[in-house]
Amino acid sequence: MTGITKRFGEVTVLREVSFDVCPGEVHVLAGENGAGKSTLIKILAGIHTEFAGTLEFNGRPARPRSPLEANALGVAVIHQELSLIGLMSVADNIFLGRTPVRAGLVCDARQREEAAHWVRQLGLDLDVRRPVEQFPIAVQQLIEIAKALSQNARVIVMDEPTSALNAPDVEKLFALIQSLKQRGCGIVYISHKMEEIERIADRITVLRDGRWIGTTPAKNLPRAKFIEWMVGRDLGEQFPRRAPNPGSERLRVENFSVFPGGSSAKAAIRNASFSVRAGEILGIGGLQGSGGSELFFGLFGAYGGRTQGSVRLDGKEIHFTSPRQAIESGVAMLTNDRKATGLVLSLPIVANATLAALRELSSAGWRRPARERAAAEQTTQSLQLRAASLDAEVGTLSGGNQQKVAIAKWLQTRPRLLLLDEPTRGIDVAAKREIYQLMDRWTAEGIAILLISSEMPELLSLSDRIAVLHRGRITAGFTRAQATPEAVLAAAMGQDHFAANAEISNP
Repeated sequence: MTGITKRFGEVTVLREVSFDVCPGEVHVLAGENGAGKSTLIKILAGIHTEFAGTLEFNGRPARPRSPLEANALGVAVIHQELSLIGLMSVADNIFLGRTPVRAGLVCDARQREEAAHWVRQLGLDLDVRRPVEQFPIAVQQLIEIAKALSQNARVIVMDEPTSALNAPDVEKLFALIQSLKQRGCGIVYISHKMEEIERIADRITVLRDGRWIGTTPAKNLPRAKFIEWMVGRDLGEQFPRRAPNPGSERLRVENFSVFPGGSSAKAAIRNASFSVRAGEILGIGGLQGSGGSELFFGLFGAYGGRTQGSVRLDGKEIHFTSPRQAIESGVAMLTNDRKATGLVLSLPIVANATLAALRELSSAGWRRPARERAAAEQTTQSLQLRAASLDAEVGTLSGGNQQKVAIAKWLQTRPRLLLLDEPTRGIDVAAKREIYQLMDRWTAEGIAILLISSEMPELLSLSDRIAVLHRGRITAGFTRAQATPEAVLAAAMGQDHFAANAEISNP
């Protein structure tokens, strides 16, 4: 890709950017949210077709006018926002637009057989006839990867492919990437996780504000210089130094069980007990599928009260049967999928930022648009939201700015307890640090936080204490001093002997 320039109206999002990938290498494309990475990839994928500059594949000029044309050239893209169709089966999704036919008839058996082959390559054992929406987001992420692999592409773009994967699944993906490299595939890898970049990158290209900053072998780019290339300045220490000063007990949970499918179905959480104080962060550790998200949904009333056990908020017994009750009691929940459950992408920023607090911002049953706009402006400014206008659709923002809008929505409710499920998923290093600083500020204001994070350094650095889940049960608890990556991972895999050091509840 040479001299790529792309404009949306009067806004130039890419300026004379050049990028290349060679057979058998992992070329990391890095930059802050909004730097132009996704736009560049969408040009490569044939999604954006109006641009200046040239593309070449194997030395020959090309200009894909659609994703199907890009696929025919040997390009497959795994987008950060999944492109699966929930109501369709796994097999139908993997071969969408490429359905095998014979004599004009769909070869269902052949499609299922080939789909099963590709999902097995990723260590999955699942029924490819089931609808995709029946699987958790981590499995959907792997299905998206299987879909790309099935195209036998020569250039595979992976945009935040591990954002919803646990540690074992990440290892499987990295082993697969090594196999693809040996077969001569070129991998374009986009990630905001420094540990991943340092581990697998052969070369790194950095974009900033739509411009090319530099390309270099990964071994020649130390972390401090890498971050400076991305943000244009030295960020200093990644995790703010918190001085924990917990107050009175905010939440106490005892023998809490969650039944997403009803009381007759299997419990996603069984007999969980823990507590968190005002101004404290309790981390919830565990592998993907261990029940952390279901725990949060249960506490938030999202399952209609299909829970058992005792929950006390500031000493008062509660049993939420709807999110509205939780919000009115001062509980807010940031979900791990801003696209599906966190935001309404087609609505403007101002509508999303005030969505959870419309009752407080209205009077006598009538909305007050001026009041909503003033509240949205105040909250988004405090979060340093980068957007041309509050009237812009949320779907047009970068991932980091979308996350800030989702956070703004909950801050409008003035919560006492924040449930944060993967709050930094898919956002850049600078935006992550801003969210860490916000969490520091919230705890200083007395807000209690329950935190789920699949990034071990984040979980260990931000949490005052950690409770670890394994298959719906809390197997261990650690203070900040006790918690190590090895101990947390062992407990997440069910090694109960770590529970002897458990400090899940406050004395």
